[in-house]
Amino acid sequence: MWTEVLYFTRATIDRYLEIQGNMRGCVPSFCNELQGHSYDQHDRETDLLRQIVSYGPPDAYRGCPLKAAPFEYLRAGSIDEACEVLQREGDAVKVIAGGQSLIPMMAMRLVRPGWLLDINEIAALKFIALDGDAVRIGACTRQSVAERDEGLASRVPLLRQALACVGHVQTRNRGTIGGSLVHADPCAELPLVARILGARMVLRSTTAARTIPADAFFSGPMMTVTDPNECLEEVQWPVWGERRTGSAFAEISNRHGDFAMVSAAAQLALGDDGRCVRAAFGLGGVGQTPLAFPRLAQQLVGTRLEDELVKSVAHDAAAESEPGSDLFATVPYRRQLASVLAARVIGAAREQARSKG
Repeated sequence: MWTEVLYFTRATIDRYLEIQGNMRGCVPSFCNELQGHSYDQHDRETDLLRQIVSYGPPDAYRGCPLKAAPFEYLRAGSIDEACEVLQREGDAVKVIAGGQSLIPMMAMRLVRPGWLLDINEIAALKFIALDGDAVRIGACTRQSVAERDEGLASRVPLLRQALACVGHVQTRNRGTIGGSLVHADPCAELPLVARILGARMVLRSTTAARTIPADAFFSGPMMTVTDPNECLEEVQWPVWGERRTGSAFAEISNRHGDFAMVSAAAQLALGDDGRCVRAAFGLGGVGQTPLAFPRLAQQLVGTRLEDELVKSVAHDAAAESEPGSDLFATVPYRRQLASVLAARVIGAAREQARSKG
């Protein structure tokens, strides 16, 4: 069926053509036109997709190691239509927006959806709204769009700092804010920021909408409380009103753009007397979900954030983490790294806040 080759189109064609050893000879020649193609040109993209449909799966695909299991493809034109499909098909559906995480997993057959529901054309899911005490971002808003938004950066600076660490510019051009959160990788940057700031996820179904705080949204590695019939509609990011607010994000990975071995983020606010009046920080990659430490952050409130106190709180946070061991890092190494990074981001946020005095 033609849907077997559809995943080689759109954003993923550029990515998979880099894997020359696996891809050579496996892609119809006209698909090369998609490289560097502006996907905002909807008519041209549709024409290329029609060519693939008429072309059909070539013999070269058979036996290719990068090949998704057969699936049905549907492009939703509205939120209501997307929710109707989710209600009807349930667990058989996977929603695709940017596809930067889902498509590689499908290619390796780690995920085998019966239906692929494309929500890229739903304009109602692409927006950034600057409200008084929160910034609302549509689930399909591209990460690169959010990264460049100055109004968003001034109100939720930690989000821009984290976005700069997400993959590469090419992946941020396709990846979406909502997609990263729903994917719920415990090593990912956006889930950590959402957990620290207390972001709220608005989930939509055919019958109702509900709002879930970040500390209840992530239920495990790559798991959330989203029901099979629900779609993430928007994310609400709280805005801190204190004038002297500072934030910082840091991570360590094997190579630039790789998944972080450990990440850390902090945001805090100082009063006119230089004492901390509000603090939040957390760690990623050292637990089943991104970790926030509100109890330890409270120990910083009322202090001048002396170096020894910061190191002590960071050490305690690392001790509460539950990292795993793999080819890149052992458990003790990750805990040490978590302690160092937590102290580093708290210190950097402190200095940024002091500079606004």
